[in-house]
Amino acid sequence: MLEKRLYQHAQSDIYPFHMPGHKRRLTMANPFEADITEIEGFDNLHHAAGILKEAQEQAARLYGSQYAYYLVNGSTCGILAAVSAAVSRGGKILVARNSHRAVYNAICLRQLKPEYVYPQFTNSGLQGQVTASQIEKILEQDEEIEAVLVTSPTYDGVVSDIKKIADTVHSHKIPLIVDEAHGAHFGFYPSFPENATKLGADLVIMSTHKTLPAFTQTALLHLCSERVDRTEIERYLSIYETSSPSYILMAGINRCMCMIEKDGEFYFKEYDKNLKAFYRSVSDLKNLHVITREDFTKKEAWDIDTGKILTGTGGYVTGAALKEMLLCRYRLQTEMACGNYVTAMTSILDEPSGFERLSHALHELDEELADKEKIPVITPEEIYRSPRKVLEPSEAGEAAREEVLLTEACGNIAADEIHLYPPGIPVIVPGEQLDAQLVETIERCLAQGLEVEGLSEQMRINIVKM
Repeated sequence: MLEKRLYQHAQSDIYPFHMPGHKRRLTMANPFEADITEIEGFDNLHHAAGILKEAQEQAARLYGSQYAYYLVNGSTCGILAAVSAAVSRGGKILVARNSHRAVYNAICLRQLKPEYVYPQFTNSGLQGQVTASQIEKILEQDEEIEAVLVTSPTYDGVVSDIKKIADTVHSHKIPLIVDEAHGAHFGFYPSFPENATKLGADLVIMSTHKTLPAFTQTALLHLCSERVDRTEIERYLSIYETSSPSYILMAGINRCMCMIEKDGEFYFKEYDKNLKAFYRSVSDLKNLHVITREDFTKKEAWDIDTGKILTGTGGYVTGAALKEMLLCRYRLQTEMACGNYVTAMTSILDEPSGFERLSHALHELDEELADKEKIPVITPEEIYRSPRKVLEPSEAGEAAREEVLLTEACGNIAADEIHLYPPGIPVIVPGEQLDAQLVETIERCLAQGLEVEGLSEQMRINIVKM
């Protein structure tokens, strides 16, 4: 039974270096006693005029936006609403190619024609920032683009120069949407980057559950200017967000906002202290490598989120193997494994003991790896390439399709996304052409234990029937 399994896990000694950011440390009254619908005195999320209106206004004040909307369908519904409100059906949008799959779903639903800006790869092989100059070059060449969407921070914590990007986008009199799902904790302490809501973005979507103490599936959508019609935002939220929002989830967002407003300075100060102590403690690793700001040039990343702890394997093991070692031997559950690194997600509610356990584990593993020979491990630069677009995503998604073996798919056009999850960034988007190198990349990801979605159990893929 799922409930029993959840409570067994909660009572285990496994430390959660993964979302949600409450880290299972908060308590709440019996949720069944508090679970209600829109009864008298409790307002209505889609027509907020009372207690929920006040709660959303509090979030807007904290982040410096004009309007904030509670989301209980995750950042996904905020992205769908933002893209739908900002771009006309069938219109053009410029998106960072490392966007979450929700962005591509919005593109397909609205039958948009995407242009892509590709993030630069860093010396460590990670996807880096997108720059204002890249965006300017594309906007100068295509006046039909109606909005720009970038992801900052990325799943790896890489931050782009949002202020400069916003100025560039606004010079073309169009809005900037920022998927800041992983940056809800930004702007509350000097050690972290500023929030996009204060840097000129017009629409900002952030997940309160990823890096703050709120329930899974909760998020905020911020409207920061008049470049996008507020009534359109609310209209699309009523389409993409449930008409029966959970008051338990909304209470969790509100509790999170109150914690930040009342005690945020204390929590963030402790968080910063714990992070700095951890990074100092692992600076002597010889084979594994914990990535820091010093590993990036300003060209590669405008800034980074130190709350994302990325441990490079040095090529001695795969990321999936390191993730398994940390879990099975040290009872540390990390968020994600990529080919050559593991991501540990932290928040203001992580405890010093958790950081100490991770440091101890990495030091022991570092010594063990000294006697190992390096192996070929796949890097993000090899995974996230630039396939040739043949059809628009919506055209491919709605076309007649057939299923073929992955090994026989070369030269065909993808009808579905293939992505690693996490992070949910497509390796290939519907309408793009599969080639031999991409097929080999997918096979290598599977061989190295990475979670690949978009394939059947028989290693088959949907292609456009020609």
